[in-house]
Amino acid sequence: MATNNKKSASARKNAGPTEDKLIASLRQYVRARGPELLKDPNVTSVGIGRKVTDGEHGKQVVLQFTVQSKSAPEQLETLGTTMIPPTVTVDGAEIPTDVIERSYDAHFRTVAEGESPARKVRQDPIAPGVSVGAVTVTAGTIGCIVFDKADGSPYVLSNWHVLHGPDGRLGAEVVQPGPHDDNRIARNRLGVLKRSHLGVAGDCAVATIEDRTFVQEIFELGAAPSELGEPELDDKVVKSGRTTGVTHGIVRRIDTMAKINYGGDVGVKTIGCFEIGPDPDAPAEDNEISMGGDSGALWLFKQAGGRPSTVMAGLHFGGEAQGETDEHALACLPAPVFKKLEITLTPPRPEVTETVEGYDPEFLGERIEAPQLGAGLARDAVLLDGSEVIPYTHFSLTLSKTRRFPIWVAWNVDGGSLKRLSRTNIPFVKDRRLPARAQVGNELYEKNRLDRGHIARRADLLWGSLAEAKKANTDSFFYTNITPQMDDFNQSAKNGVWGELEDAVFADVDVDDLKVSVFGGPVFQDDDRVFRNVRIPREFWKVITFTEGGELKSKAFLLTQNLNQLEALELDEFHVFQVTLGELEDRTHLRFPAALHKGDTLNVSESAAERAPLDSLADIQWH
Repeated sequence: MATNNKKSASARKNAGPTEDKLIASLRQYVRARGPELLKDPNVTSVGIGRKVTDGEHGKQVVLQFTVQSKSAPEQLETLGTTMIPPTVTVDGAEIPTDVIERSYDAHFRTVAEGESPARKVRQDPIAPGVSVGAVTVTAGTIGCIVFDKADGSPYVLSNWHVLHGPDGRLGAEVVQPGPHDDNRIARNRLGVLKRSHLGVAGDCAVATIEDRTFVQEIFELGAAPSELGEPELDDKVVKSGRTTGVTHGIVRRIDTMAKINYGGDVGVKTIGCFEIGPDPDAPAEDNEISMGGDSGALWLFKQAGGRPSTVMAGLHFGGEAQGETDEHALACLPAPVFKKLEITLTPPRPEVTETVEGYDPEFLGERIEAPQLGAGLARDAVLLDGSEVIPYTHFSLTLSKTRRFPIWVAWNVDGGSLKRLSRTNIPFVKDRRLPARAQVGNELYEKNRLDRGHIARRADLLWGSLAEAKKANTDSFFYTNITPQMDDFNQSAKNGVWGELEDAVFADVDVDDLKVSVFGGPVFQDDDRVFRNVRIPREFWKVITFTEGGELKSKAFLLTQNLNQLEALELDEFHVFQVTLGELEDRTHLRFPAALHKGDTLNVSESAAERAPLDSLADIQWH
């Protein structure tokens, strides 16, 4: 086998430099000419193998064709085919050909009864090697657990014809076990079809894992793949499938293109693959190394001692057609499958996960833009790549050059997928994309009563996939999202009213889809007190918007704090008011979009100065 584009010496011990060069030339030939050669209706596959004589595989490397029917020359024209030449010219050399009578089927047409009932029942945690399927398919096998290359979301990997099928669609439900094994669809829901591909790159698909936990070790193999390999002739491999369980094989054809008839409107497709024959040193029961229902199983390379390695050889998807006597299996090559599906075997670390775009203005279904800056604030905004909007995972903000705090922060909250994550060992840091001098760092907070307070609340951002939530957790600790707040304010804020506004809307309102968008920030005033050369905001604002019964609503709040005695130990007074958007615009010099104004239904006659503060969450006018 080969991993990381380097060949394994142990796996290639029988190949000298001449054979290596020959195989490399043949690979280029098959990749360039394969689709053309498969246009012959009698040819079922073309690939690189060892010459077969009287049913025995020899040592000579040949360009190997399989055909539906071997016929006399005078019958070929009747079949609409032509004779395969005894040799082909490749890089100036004459390479012998070999012709075998054989056809192929995807391993889902018939689903045999297996000997491992545990593979065919509902499992939590799920494990690779057990039954799975789209609701419109019979049953196949989970190959392995993979992760989205962009955001780290965990998926199950299997075949197109297991998770998609001729009657499927993206977003359709996937169940574990497959419907053939247990038709209680609602009980067995696993997730939905996320991505799929059927073509030269492979017969492959991934589905989300939404209603189950998982382990990565393959059932009855006890090994989990950690890297992708490239199969070579004579490599030994092992798989764990839903129907035939653990079986062993030897790679006997590589760089193969095979024609498979998927039936219905899909018809015949050409699939890039390699072929595996039985391992005589580890024979399977009835010599069946794969059967219907094994589709999607993972083939792993075997170590020298016979144990499964952690290197993936291929994704099983088919084998001999019904009635064929030659036992073999077909598997997709790992690299094109992973590239096509945009997946990886190991989740990206949160700090390197591709940042999901920040605040989503379409989050609630109706477009709600972030606040617009007045002329003075616009001149004061820090720019990132020419834009005043700085994105993070699930939130965006605009930063003030002079105050070095956010002017506004906008964030989305998906209450249906919130995660509980620890904040332990996550440091407060400056954003390296921005000038350090434009951000207030830890120098402000040492040895005094000032806390580092999040504007976009950390708990609000921890939603989506686990990797996405972890990235949002880390992003929330950038100093660009932080403002100084008195310790008592940050820890209590009028008995929790300020810090629990988002929780309150979920508790007291029937929020559509459990989705909320929030805007917030400090109020900058000319007479804000200077401490350690930094003007400390003494007021903060927040706007919560949501839809209820299809109607957009927005609620605005203002909080003030007393910062006259920063070094004193006395408790300070905190006042939380419910206000109108117009009042916030007057105070902040921001302009909120028309959609928010339309949803602001608060009617008040008195000014904020005369209005009674909120004593509890029960005082909020949500309706």
